[in-house]
Amino acid sequence: MVDAQFPLAGRVAIVTGGGRGLGRAMALGLAAAGARVVATAARSLAEVEAVSAEAGPGTVLPLAANVTRPEDCAAAVAFAVARFGRLDVLVNNAGRGMRLVSDDFLTTPTRFWEVEPAVWRDIVDTNVNGPFLMARAAAPSLIASGRGRVVNISMNHETMRRAGFSPYGPSKAALESETIVWAQDFAGTGVTVNALLPGGATETGLIPASVGADARAAMLRPAIVVPPLLWLASDASGGFTGRRIDAKRWRPELPGAEAAGQASEPAGWAVAPA
Repeated sequence: MVDAQFPLAGRVAIVTGGGRGLGRAMALGLAAAGARVVATAARSLAEVEAVSAEAGPGTVLPLAANVTRPEDCAAAVAFAVARFGRLDVLVNNAGRGMRLVSDDFLTTPTRFWEVEPAVWRDIVDTNVNGPFLMARAAAPSLIASGRGRVVNISMNHETMRRAGFSPYGPSKAALESETIVWAQDFAGTGVTVNALLPGGATETGLIPASVGADARAAMLRPAIVVPPLLWLASDASGGFTGRRIDAKRWRPELPGAEAAGQASEPAGWAVAPA
């Protein structure tokens, strides 16, 4: 019987980029629902240590890991399994944004040929290769769980197509393709793969400092993604795979499956009729 207060008791999750913004909100949300969480950070272990302290003893464990390094990804999975005996949920949240390209990216578009190759590689390496390396390392443990979940943090299609948003937009478009392909690769294993997005501009570390207080106040709060994430991590979402959930469209008053159906669509882009 599932404890209504702790519906994810016994589950073990990894949240990459778990020190701030969406990652912090998701790590804390999973822990509050009873899961044990490994929260990773590539650059600032202090951030995930603060999340660990906020969550309470033994619920969120901080770990330094760079998702662009295969050895770090393998170590993160090994750490979770060693500490908690299993791995059930992987949240691919770690990402690099347009602030690497320009602090003025919201007002002054940078054409793709103006982006430094090293910056392009850094964003693509984190946003596209990082989820692959983490999912690849986690796959055996997720399959062994029998109810594994991969959740890739995505964004609006409009942002993927927005002028001046290279390579961030293309990198998230690639992640959506990974989502639908991996969902098919995991068919028959009990592992599901879905994309989750806030559904609008969100107050995170990816927003430049130049954005004013009024604009920030109008942004979505990172915790908006927690209710659909908890449903995706649960047994109730079994069989729901290869889709993208828009958290802004999630209606918490509805049963989870109904809320997910109304707030989602196939990952990637809808296939045009023949």
